[in-house]
Amino acid sequence: MSSAFSSLALSPTLLAVVGELGFEAPTPIQAQGIPVLLAGKDLIGQSKTGSGKTAAFALPILHQLDLAQRKVQALILCPTRELSAQVAREIRKLGRKSPGLQVLVVSGGEPVRPQASALQRGVHIAVGTPSRVLDHLRRETLELGGVRSAVLDEADRMLDMGFADDMDTIMAALPESRQTALFSATFPRTIEAMSRSHQRDAVRITVDEEGPATEIHQLAITADPDDKLRALYWVLDKYPHESALVFCNLKTTVAEVAGALHSDGVSADCLHGDLEQFHRDRVMAMLRNRSLRVVVATDVAARGLDVVGLDLVVNYDMPPQSEVYVHRIGRTGRAGKTGLSVALVTPREKDKLVSLEQRTGSQIERVRRGDDRDITTLAQAITGPAAMDTILISGGRKDKIRPGDILGALTGEAGGLKADDVGKIEIHDRLAYVAVSRLNSQNAVKALNEGRIKGRRFRASFAVRFKS
Repeated sequence: MSSAFSSLALSPTLLAVVGELGFEAPTPIQAQGIPVLLAGKDLIGQSKTGSGKTAAFALPILHQLDLAQRKVQALILCPTRELSAQVAREIRKLGRKSPGLQVLVVSGGEPVRPQASALQRGVHIAVGTPSRVLDHLRRETLELGGVRSAVLDEADRMLDMGFADDMDTIMAALPESRQTALFSATFPRTIEAMSRSHQRDAVRITVDEEGPATEIHQLAITADPDDKLRALYWVLDKYPHESALVFCNLKTTVAEVAGALHSDGVSADCLHGDLEQFHRDRVMAMLRNRSLRVVVATDVAARGLDVVGLDLVVNYDMPPQSEVYVHRIGRTGRAGKTGLSVALVTPREKDKLVSLEQRTGSQIERVRRGDDRDITTLAQAITGPAAMDTILISGGRKDKIRPGDILGALTGEAGGLKADDVGKIEIHDRLAYVAVSRLNSQNAVKALNEGRIKGRRFRASFAVRFKS
């Protein structure tokens, strides 16, 4: 296994970017997968969330791109809009020294026409969901004849979501000479069949098959079905956190739990498949910005959720499969930090807990609550806003706004903030999100509305502001 990126035969430009981004050594999936892809071979990569697989396929794609040819040379299929946006964001970051690089997200939740116009102007890499990619193929707005690399990211989830026929149709439209990489957290028979249909002599790499990472402290608390909400409140009070992700199996449960938290004054919101794209983008930006403390989500909605340093994962509902449990708790304890996961287990699910330990080879500590506080008292204990507020600005990438422009507007003479008061800045096509310390956020909104960014006026408002 390579101990440094310099040993992976990437271009000097990409190695320079990797160094600037602070990547010290490749992760196992990168160290094993990048040489295979650079050699032109097909790949099956099995690894869990947080393993660094995006860079594992993005770096070889960027290495092999012909930037002079303004046509789609790489197609990446993802199960959700969120993961598509995350992957595109990572590719743009890694390709920031590639002159003229064009990466386009081709997914639902956005109008078809602007995507078609961008495709007509020419893009190098298309990242999208199977349904929208297929829509463009049928409209003949997406030409795949120049594709050299195809990636199926989280292929198991795409199959679970019913995209098998769409994926087969898309793959059949690609050149036979292409290279195909398939990434999956699990390896069911359906994945094996897909590999046989669409890959040639694929090299299989398996990483972290043994189960959850050892840096995750796993707890379980017994709770009757009608006492789960009080148990959740107890967990949120007992284990301090800046950001927590709560998993439920059903959209209706997500809405009920998030609604209860919000009405009790907790900085909380939800993610499920019926939400509009604007709402989903806002929730994820606020969680990344540390201006939202709790997000309640289904597995599908949280797929591809890009949050660094998530403090706590709660399984409000136990998942039906051990692989899903591993995937859920893998979102905490990254980047060398110890994570914490808590499962709320009904008395009938105790046997499932034992089976889960046996299948994953991990130990789950049983914890007794020993606390008879009622839900109202617990709710009062966990209320309170996050340290940051998120400000929504009505201008984005297509308005030529960059993070430095927003930072300058806030910290310059007009804004008057210190750089330490400003957190993460996210630029979308026509919107931008910026985290500002709660103590200074009202002044920041006023300064942005009264001032200018790159000589132009843009409207600024709170994305959501929770009560003190």
